[in-house]
Amino acid sequence: MRRILLALGFLTRLPVPAVTASTADFAAAIRCYPLVGLVIGLCVALAGGAGALIDPWAGALAALAMWVGVTGALHLDGLADLADGLGAAHGDRTRLLAVMADPHVGSFGVVTLGLQLLAKLVLLHACAPIGWAIVLIPAAARIGPLGWARWLPPVTQGLGATVARAVRRRDPIGWGLLLAGGGVVFPVLLAAPVLILAYALWLRRKLGGINGDAHGAGIELVETGLLVVLAVLGPR
Repeated sequence: MRRILLALGFLTRLPVPAVTASTADFAAAIRCYPLVGLVIGLCVALAGGAGALIDPWAGALAALAMWVGVTGALHLDGLADLADGLGAAHGDRTRLLAVMADPHVGSFGVVTLGLQLLAKLVLLHACAPIGWAIVLIPAAARIGPLGWARWLPPVTQGLGATVARAVRRRDPIGWGLLLAGGGVVFPVLLAAPVLILAYALWLRRKLGGINGDAHGAGIELVETGLLVVLAVLGPR
């Protein structure tokens, strides 16, 4: 329970009781990220359903606002940092990492954030009426960090390095099996392993490993990819 609360406190802005925890507990909380994703997905679905009582676009906007608000734009920040690094690096990996570490958001990050939010808004509208699949998409995307932490070396001594030591081989396997089982009812979930693996391969080529920003960016990109699949398949 302590690690679930730590994961909730880190990945969301929901009020949680204060808990005493070690660095090892904080790192091990990554195993609970998909559970936090379920909470996020439920909040998004409830907000979208309430907004849809007014208008489908209002429902999409309410869902997006909740998605951003409940996560505190945490992963969007990582996406912006990655975009700035890629845009400014010109193939120089050292410069890429240096730009990602800069707390300021540049033009590449701003444009990427705008496109990401616009994409989610349009896709949420395309997925109307918002159903149970939306609840599961944030959970599926948060299985990604478990795989990335196992498959990719940390490029800095930050969050990526901390959580890498806490992920066991059975963690991504167990969540992957649950994902496959859920895919029987919600086929959109079957696209998650493909997107997660594709991002890992892309990161290995571009970044040479993983860090906290890349984890956050990956969650955002996998969520959007799953929304695309859901829009094609139709709402469930």
